[in-house]
Amino acid sequence: MEKVTIYTDGACSGNPGPGGWGAILMCQGKKKEIAGGCKNTTNNIMEITAVIESLKLLKFACEVDLYSDSAYVVNAFRQKWIENWKKNNWKTASKEPVKNKELWQELDKLTQIHQVKFHKVKGHSDNEFNNRCDELARGEIQKN
Repeated sequence: MEKVTIYTDGACSGNPGPGGWGAILMCQGKKKEIAGGCKNTTNNIMEITAVIESLKLLKFACEVDLYSDSAYVVNAFRQKWIENWKKNNWKTASKEPVKNKELWQELDKLTQIHQVKFHKVKGHSDNEFNNRCDELARGEIQKN
């Protein structure tokens, strides 16, 4: 199975407000940068979208190391929130509807195709790939 490393980040100016996301995919010494944005969105939507758009680019099942500075995204998988949401018909522990349900469902489907290991990185620190994703995301905010 092909091994892929992905870094993602999302950003928002105001929350909600104009937002952007960026990602870097690395495989076999090759590197691809992608980015996108939205005029009216939230930081969390941009964080999830970055992961979805990255995984959608993979043409076949891969073993993925995914790095994000979003505790929201990483913990949804590492702390099995998403499994509990599915069991509880997409309701949180406090019986509220899960926010961004459609995005979580899409991401859940993608993680059934690929073996994704989520890693939390410290945002705005010395990680060059995370910093580059942040630049990409902020560049998209400027466009919007």
